[in-house]
Amino acid sequence: MKFITLFSLGLILFSCGTKVPVTNQLKEEYDLNEKNMKIVQFYTSQTIILQRSKTSGSQGAEDGKLVTSKNSEQDRIIIPSNTKCVFDSYGSNGEVFIRFEVGVGKTLKFAVRQGQSSGKYYLVANWKPDVGGEITYGNETYFATADSGTAYLMVVLKKLNKTRRKDRVVKGMKV
Repeated sequence: MKFITLFSLGLILFSCGTKVPVTNQLKEEYDLNEKNMKIVQFYTSQTIILQRSKTSGSQGAEDGKLVTSKNSEQDRIIIPSNTKCVFDSYGSNGEVFIRFEVGVGKTLKFAVRQGQSSGKYYLVANWKPDVGGEITYGNETYFATADSGTAYLMVVLKKLNKTRRKDRVVKGMKV
């Protein structure tokens, strides 16, 4: 009974396919033009965190005491690893814009990095020391964390092999 359960579980897991990185080679092999890209389900390889913060403050005297007031507001967008996303459009240099939610400007740009032999489509940002990668998302400026810079796009690759076999047993001839 255990064997049958393990076998069926293995069959289910095997039939689901495996997630592979999106590369130019994969795009060429599967003819992923703009029309075909719109029907493919994409995933993120790891968590992407976008954050922005505003601080304000004031100093003054109140009830005979010197008062310093400081307010801080943080806004974070967290896109967990393996989050489903869809193709939105191509950029002018071959980069792809990926949409995670509905809304104006709510896309992230992914592109192949110069000098990378893997050819994976990584998150694109204007990286600055100590603050992270500057990204515009939903017409607001955010900063991606350093770990977000290693996130790339993936797709599920499922291989189907069908074999049809017809057996016939020959009984032979007698003289």
